Amino acid sequence: RVAHMVVEVPRWTNAKMEISLTEPLNPIKQDVKKGALRFVSNVFPHHGYIWNYGALPQTWEDPRHVDPDTGARGDNDPIDVIEIGERVAARGDVIKVKILGTLALIDEGETDWKLLAID
Repeated sequence: RVAHMVVEVPRWTNAKMEISLTEPLNPIKQDVKKGALRFVSNVFPHHGYIWNYGALPQTWEDPRHVDPDTGARGDNDPIDVIEIGERVAARGDVIKVKILGTLALIDEGETDWKLLAID
């Protein structure tokens, strides 16, 4: 299956960016938790994410729906995509990817699906 993803965090960067769902035109902004900007830790010898990370536009994990596989409600965000190809995308790029598989995570008690993909 082929889909289009929006790149929020390009490969080799570590600022945790997200599509803003509450602002006009949905800009990509740095995530804030407890008043502090969020960053991804480096994993030696690499700097930042080792892949392109983003989301599928026009998708949503419904917080009113209990997922039958995880037993938890959705996280109220678009579905995340981990793109594992060699490309170093730019923030905001829309790239065509092939979906390889899925991972169901529970993050702070909420279902957070990740799609594994390649460009």
